[in-house]
Amino acid sequence: MSRVAPIDPAPTRVAMVGNPNVGKTSLFNRLCGVRAKTANFAGSTIEARVGTCIAEGVEMEIVDLPGVYAIDLELPESRLCRDCLGGRLAGCMPDALLLVLDATNLARGLRLFRSVASSGRPLAIALTMTDLARARGLSVDAHRLAKILGVPCAIANGRAGTGMETVVEAVKAACEVPPTVLAAGLHDAWLDETVVASVGGPHSLGLESDRMTDRLDAAFVHPILGGVVFLAAMALMFFAIFRLAEIPMTIIEESFAWLGATLASVLPEGVLTSLLVDGIIGGVAGTVVFLPQICLLFFLLALLEDTGYLARAAFVMDRIMCRFGLPGQAFVPLLSSHACALPGMMSARMIPDPRDRLATILVAPFMSCSARVGVYVLLVTLLFPDSGLLAGLAFAGCYALGAIAALVTAAICRKTILRGKSRPMVLELPPYRVPDLRSALLTTYDRALVFLRSAGTVILAICIVMWWISAFPRATPPEQAAALEAQALVAANAGDETTAQSLRDEAAILTNRAQQRESFAGRIGGAVQPAFEPLGLDDRLTVAVMTSFLAREVFRSTMTVLVGSGDSDDDSAVADELAQATRVDGTPLFDPPTSAALLVFYVLALQCLPTLAVTRRETGSWKWAALQFSWMSAIAYLLAWLTRLLVIALGGGT
Repeated sequence: MSRVAPIDPAPTRVAMVGNPNVGKTSLFNRLCGVRAKTANFAGSTIEARVGTCIAEGVEMEIVDLPGVYAIDLELPESRLCRDCLGGRLAGCMPDALLLVLDATNLARGLRLFRSVASSGRPLAIALTMTDLARARGLSVDAHRLAKILGVPCAIANGRAGTGMETVVEAVKAACEVPPTVLAAGLHDAWLDETVVASVGGPHSLGLESDRMTDRLDAAFVHPILGGVVFLAAMALMFFAIFRLAEIPMTIIEESFAWLGATLASVLPEGVLTSLLVDGIIGGVAGTVVFLPQICLLFFLLALLEDTGYLARAAFVMDRIMCRFGLPGQAFVPLLSSHACALPGMMSARMIPDPRDRLATILVAPFMSCSARVGVYVLLVTLLFPDSGLLAGLAFAGCYALGAIAALVTAAICRKTILRGKSRPMVLELPPYRVPDLRSALLTTYDRALVFLRSAGTVILAICIVMWWISAFPRATPPEQAAALEAQALVAANAGDETTAQSLRDEAAILTNRAQQRESFAGRIGGAVQPAFEPLGLDDRLTVAVMTSFLAREVFRSTMTVLVGSGDSDDDSAVADELAQATRVDGTPLFDPPTSAALLVFYVLALQCLPTLAVTRRETGSWKWAALQFSWMSAIAYLLAWLTRLLVIALGGGT
């Protein structure tokens, strides 16, 4: 008689519920660690985290729901918790509930307990912040509290990692007994009675004041001093994102370059090699190179949030941002977008209101990111080759123009397509704490995985498409290039390798120029050149603009190929070469009106396909990405055209 292997029981699904800033996420990270992922449940735009906890021989799937003050409020996060507890959320049917309560403010947590317990599901309580309670002279009797509420209660410290076993045991115990229905008929005088019975010490109702906190808040939320402190903190974070990420970014660039060169050397020359080296490796490298900046951004934001400062910063900036229809929480994503729009848009998840969050995502690419810097330097040098002062002012003006465009666009969005009463920014200022490095690292790890998954799917597909339209159809090398190759062979046979290499480089430039012109991308550029003629662009500049929609950095390398200059790393040398380039009629290719128009266009246009992919992911729809692209392109074209007319009117050339 054959034996049937036992079927492993499905893990117990536990939904974690709690007020904001009660240590719920730290507890979740301790229980699940890296066995966690970010999830968006069907029918909801609010993000939650799902992880697996294996302890005491028990496997549990834990869902970390967003922090709420009450589940009956008409807010997205409250609706998500309500649907989850009611069993109406696909993929999130909980077997038990874990309510996380703050020992320093038990009265507030018990208000949530009453609505959570009425769901009729097995319920356990995790009591956190007991160390802070002791520091304030409070003592919480967990056994007494458990007896009053009729549910298992465990003391845990997610930061220190203590009490995890007791939390698991409390959940097990809750699942083994019928769920409580105590909360159904509780009267309002019950809350204070429960707090008095289970909490000892002065100010047991959680209304105590911390003098050190009051002193710090007097500075951090001050209308003037608070703004100065915030700008200093953001400047340091901005500096860190730029400087500390340089080394790992260089390593990534060099690693991908080495991989591409290695494959090119071992594989036979052909379409497959070009696809792997230029399309896949080159394209993905251009996106993955931003991973260090993304990781640093989310790590530093997690630290700032954990200290309790980020809530104060949002409170300070709300006074300014609200005039443009944005909350104070939008400032950090917009500032971060100066490094790269991708992490800036991803960090907009901290904004609770969906309209505010969407408006921030739509305008974030207006901020001048690091990818624009190379184009700015080149065009500003062409405009003001002999005036460092004017060049510096123009460079700063690029950043100012992008910021102004973002704020004005946000105001327009909030009065039109995102019309509606904005949710007032009501913030509970959390206590100041030493940041939890482990939680910050786990948050960074989670965000990095999300970004890499995006780079491995949509962004990879976009890179392959752009490679294909640039590589096909294959152009026949021009006769002049073939002649140069022949001369290079003669020079090499004569032992003059320097001359031979110079001839090969010149032949490669001619071949690449022909490929750019004959490819589908080149033909598209030629076809749309009449549309860009009002900006002063000829067919070569149009091709450069069209190909740079993959990434703005492509503009310089495309122009050096099309005008026949070497792709030097020296911006001044490249600018000198391009300044000598002429049109068919002999006039300068980069005259002042054209250079100024191009500069404004690159400040405002959305020329970054990975940004569109992230917009689609963060909003859940391609329609917002299409709207973002269309609006930014239209604004860029209109203001570039007006800039050209203004420069001409001021006598800057024709």
